[in-house]
Amino acid sequence: MNDIKTLILKYVCYTLVLLLVSYLFESFNFDSNWWVLLASFVVFILNVTIKPILVWLTLPITGVTYGIFYFVINLIILKVTDWILLSHFDIKGIIAPFFIAIFISIINMLMEMFIVIPIKERCK
Repeated sequence: MNDIKTLILKYVCYTLVLLLVSYLFESFNFDSNWWVLLASFVVFILNVTIKPILVWLTLPITGVTYGIFYFVINLIILKVTDWILLSHFDIKGIIAPFFIAIFISIINMLMEMFIVIPIKERCK
């Protein structure tokens, strides 16, 4: 499967996950569904560019905490997205967004396993 198709598929998965999270959690809000598309694009770009750097820089603390700090990195990505989109994307608090970041990580992992990888294998 082409890299572009894989990136588009992952972007669609991010969008679906953010929509799901916005419906399930009160502390995670968008102004409209159009802002979900923009927020998922911002999260996608941050995950491709900034997240690998953050993971590399925090590798020792992530190892010491047995991977728990990885969810803090996801929380940082969400908070940066919140900062970029200003009032159109709102994450309230610190504790609830931490659990939202865990939930997003689990859902992304499941979507990767059950949607992205099978589609990539089918298109080979």
